[in-house]
Amino acid sequence: MHMATWSLCMIVRNESDTLPRCLASVGDLVDEIVVVDTGSTDGTPDIAQSLGARVHTFAWCDDFSAARNYAFGLATADYILWLDADDVIRPEDFPAWKALKTSLDPAVDAVTAWYHLAFYGDKPSYSSRLVRVVRREAGFRWQGQVHEYLEVRGNVLHSDAAVCHRPVRHDADRNLRIYEARIRAGEMLGARDTLYYANELVDHGRMVEALTQYESFLKMPDIWKEDAIFACYRMSDCHLKLGQREEARVAVLRSFLYDAPRSEACCRLGHAALELGDLDAALAWYRLAILCRRPPGFMGFLNRACETWLPHIQLCVILARLGRIREAYEHNEWAAKFLGDEDPMVVHNRGQLAALLEHSEGA
Repeated sequence: MHMATWSLCMIVRNESDTLPRCLASVGDLVDEIVVVDTGSTDGTPDIAQSLGARVHTFAWCDDFSAARNYAFGLATADYILWLDADDVIRPEDFPAWKALKTSLDPAVDAVTAWYHLAFYGDKPSYSSRLVRVVRREAGFRWQGQVHEYLEVRGNVLHSDAAVCHRPVRHDADRNLRIYEARIRAGEMLGARDTLYYANELVDHGRMVEALTQYESFLKMPDIWKEDAIFACYRMSDCHLKLGQREEARVAVLRSFLYDAPRSEACCRLGHAALELGDLDAALAWYRLAILCRRPPGFMGFLNRACETWLPHIQLCVILARLGRIREAYEHNEWAAKFLGDEDPMVVHNRGQLAALLEHSEGA
């Protein structure tokens, strides 16, 4: 069977400090590299060319989709992979990408992969799923001026491959500037843009305004369930930053209107109960966090800690405070299955609990 060819398409601007790392991580996975520069002043185009890329320029117009669609239009391979310059494919994830390429059925129109956004040690702790590879002849287009997304249909494969976000710096004001220029021009933002505008307001410390935007978003028709749940969590964060603990708990509970409880919601409520000194309620919430299962085909933001080691560590702490040492020890061992036996928290807890067990059983 003919193995499909892949083009890597990127849009860049002043990425001289991250582009070499990104392209090195891709290795021989792709058959051509298309880099579209949107106005670099730091030699990025020369670096890209020296690393084997075909470099083109695009006049920046505050529209990420326009730039990405231009880049996709320059690709010549069977499939298109897209990355940002501050993304990397880790060596441990590379075999999954190679296996995907060699086994990819030509009937597949698009492929999703994990996008790891934060880590605990070397383990992903916060991830989402993104469409990363598309069949070129399907003609899929990018949508949205900011926080753009690929609109795909047809045969979509959910892969185990992963990309890691490893930013060095970030133009913190750029997206907010674009949104506020659109609002000043009289544009009514749609649901997706309202949600992401609220997120930008949070990032700029404007919590009260963000809460207003999240509320507007949640009142819009036909919003995606995962976005609604995410908005509830972000509203909870805003309330906490404003010192409004009760409102923060209510915001998390509001997420239950959209789907069965998720591990992240239960961990948030467990933490709130701990802060109130209600150990029994905290115990119940963290136990529920362990039982929760994410829905099949999940495509939202995933707090991996909340469905793996975090509730076990918290149960270990709570049970130890309640004097239930054997149960506390067992939950610490469960956490070790996810974190590894050398994790500092696991080692510390194991030492403390082992001594308490020895004392209680020897008494």
